[in-house]
Amino acid sequence: MTTGPLVAGVDSSTQSTKVVVCDAGTGAVVREGRAAHPDTTEVDPRVWWQAFTEASAGLLDGVQAIGVGGQQHGMVTLDEAGEVVRPALLWNDTRSGKAADNLVTELGGPHVWAEAVGSVPVASFTVTKLRWLAEHEPELADRVASVLLPHDWLTWQLTGEAVTDRGDASGTGYFSPAENVYREDILARAFGGRNPRLPRVLGPREAAGRTADGMLVSAGTGDNMAAALALELGEGDVVVSLGTSGTVFGVSETAAADPTGIVAGFADATGRFLPLACTLNAARVLTATANMLGVDLAGLDRLALDARPGAGGLTLLPYLDGERTPNLPDAAGSLHGMRRANMTPQNLARAAVEGMLSGLAAGLDAVQAHGITARRVLLIGGAAQSAAVRAVAPTVFGLPVAVPAPAEHVALGAARQAAWVLAGTEEPPAWAGNSSLELAAGDTATGEELRQRHLDTRELVHHVAVKTGEDT
Repeated sequence: MTTGPLVAGVDSSTQSTKVVVCDAGTGAVVREGRAAHPDTTEVDPRVWWQAFTEASAGLLDGVQAIGVGGQQHGMVTLDEAGEVVRPALLWNDTRSGKAADNLVTELGGPHVWAEAVGSVPVASFTVTKLRWLAEHEPELADRVASVLLPHDWLTWQLTGEAVTDRGDASGTGYFSPAENVYREDILARAFGGRNPRLPRVLGPREAAGRTADGMLVSAGTGDNMAAALALELGEGDVVVSLGTSGTVFGVSETAAADPTGIVAGFADATGRFLPLACTLNAARVLTATANMLGVDLAGLDRLALDARPGAGGLTLLPYLDGERTPNLPDAAGSLHGMRRANMTPQNLARAAVEGMLSGLAAGLDAVQAHGITARRVLLIGGAAQSAAVRAVAPTVFGLPVAVPAPAEHVALGAARQAAWVLAGTEEPPAWAGNSSLELAAGDTATGEELRQRHLDTRELVHHVAVKTGEDT
């Protein structure tokens, strides 16, 4: 039963489009739909519109406002006629890794980048993809008249307006979240002197426009910003998201600028900031270990829970897909501390869980150095449903852990933003939220030992200094 008007939220992610329709007053989900995307790192943006059309079919009757949350960083290039110049490069397309290194050097090093745009660019950032395009496909680069992000493109399809928000713009590498301005000088330098048009940056409560049938459209935002909005993060809350990649983030009143590149100094969707650390290695560490052991994920849980904390001395550095930070771009995974007595399936399963979480704990330490004081961890994403992860996380993080009920947090955040714009209030509506499983902090001494062992092993293998995050 609904008590207010209906709003909708869209999550256009790497893998799929999800649409939820919610009661604007309570946030209760009324109906939802989903459509898959191709499994690729570049895609024609028109695929996203087709997926949105499929996912929203029959859902939007009576909906008064809609918002779009989208995967960050992707590069959508359009010509003067508004036609797509080339397939969009997604955040997980790493062909621009060399371009990222070159841009960091050209602008004067990581400290200059952190001061200018709050982040040190890596291959995922839009600015590096534009450099790659200028260098490898100059004839296509010459045709580019405007550049949008994935969520911007969908908002444009809905409204005809080229707009964005400061949250998603802060992941481009050419927008300063601290100053709330585009750095068009950086864009031109990256794109071979070209100056394409950029979407207008809207405030958190501004509307992008209306659809052809009159539905109000909010500014939209990036996926991490939308998830933060859905979870109604408060002071001391830090999200650890365990999906394909892993992210650690919380809201802050101050802008972050981390020259090590470990923390991205993003903006959020409410006018504040969202310091965020990211790893490419999260849930897939568990699936890869399960495959190696010949068990399913439930079997991996059972094995890990049968082992004692510390995995008999085994330490897994879980860089199975490299890493995202500048100091570990080509890192490979490794297993250390092997002895004949500890080489058991149980210890290996436990080491996978502890290693994955220790990597995220390093991210937690990093965001706490940039404006966040963590008092509680909110554990979300597919791997948050693992019994072993839930058992180990409070110990590794050394904090109380809350596991919200599974939900489409990005789509819900986009819907909450739509409800905010529809209401016209100073603050977003206070929704009932999901119930959470509350887990008390684990054994502090054991957690410190596990985290330190992970850091010591990382320094030994990859020569990454524990305190600074820079190469020794």
